[in-house]
Amino acid sequence: AEIEVALVAVRDIFQDEAGRKSLFSEEYRILSALITLDKQDMAGLAVKDGDKLLVKSEAGSIVVAARASKDDAKEAHPGLAFMCISPWYSQLVPDDGCERISVEATLAPTTASVTAIAEIQARMKS
Repeated sequence: AEIEVALVAVRDIFQDEAGRKSLFSEEYRILSALITLDKQDMAGLAVKDGDKLLVKSEAGSIVVAARASKDDAKEAHPGLAFMCISPWYSQLVPDDGCERISVEATLAPTTASVTAIAEIQARMKS
């Protein structure tokens, strides 16, 4: 199964603080390599918290962990996903000089590991 979503960049004080300590820490990776989805989208993909998703946009692709939104049914947002501004999110944004707070992305379950920060660094150098 795969779905299309509008992926929105968000800020998170805990993720930001972890990044100030170290971009290479496990804490930063856990908080950054994460996509938050509506419970309906999680069900449609047949994934649960912690399962891995391949996220693809016109600019690139990454693997991150999924997390269900804590919003209740009245505040459901199917088709809308959220990621913290991070090296993982930046892999999905076209490098066209425009700042974007959202991108169109396709999500699919995967058994691959979360994309490592070292791999992202290597991509950015090439």
